[in-house]
Amino acid sequence: MSMLTPPGMGGKYRITGKGYPRMRRPRRRRRIVVTALAVTTGLGVLSWGTVQLVDVFTGGDTTVRAAAEGRACEPGEAPRGQDAKSAESSAKPTADALPKPSAITVNVYNATTRSGLAKDTADALKKRGFTIGEVANAPASLDKKVKEAGLLMGPPAAHRTGAFDVLHTQLPQARIKEVDRKGGEIDLVIGKAFTGLAKEKDVREAMAALASPSPSPSPSTC
Repeated sequence: MSMLTPPGMGGKYRITGKGYPRMRRPRRRRRIVVTALAVTTGLGVLSWGTVQLVDVFTGGDTTVRAAAEGRACEPGEAPRGQDAKSAESSAKPTADALPKPSAITVNVYNATTRSGLAKDTADALKKRGFTIGEVANAPASLDKKVKEAGLLMGPPAAHRTGAFDVLHTQLPQARIKEVDRKGGEIDLVIGKAFTGLAKEKDVREAMAALASPSPSPSPSTC
């Protein structure tokens, strides 16, 4: 039988008075709980603020993820163009790097049945500043076999230096063909469709376009 059993029920002791013992949690434990809650709340606010700053400076995590994954743009995402420097890496020589006509030696050959055409064309090119090399009828392998207005033949270096481009402004209808040869001379073979060199006004406009080409649109990625 319990020692606290009320009298009359066999108990040995009885409780008197109005005060009863109350169980209280230790204050130290309450402080630990409050401190933990405060730290958790503070970290949550700090993390939210960091995300907001990242969004401000990167334009949002959606765009950054899309750029890293290289996928197509989603609705509302802004396309990010290709870097300008990489887009220009394969560009042709700039205006300052283009060779002057006097630095380009042109051999003029006549592959038509019209006599004197090679000499007249060579004289016209000389007046426009080009250096003239050999002037003659076309070899048998090309004679009467060039259907276009003309054929420009030269080494691959003529492409890299821009010599092909400069000479091509004089006869835009001509076809360009690279040949394996030493030196930087370019052959102009006059063909059946030849009616004359381009007008000087058109040549100046073409040269201006070479000097400041319009940039090609870069593929956009997000």
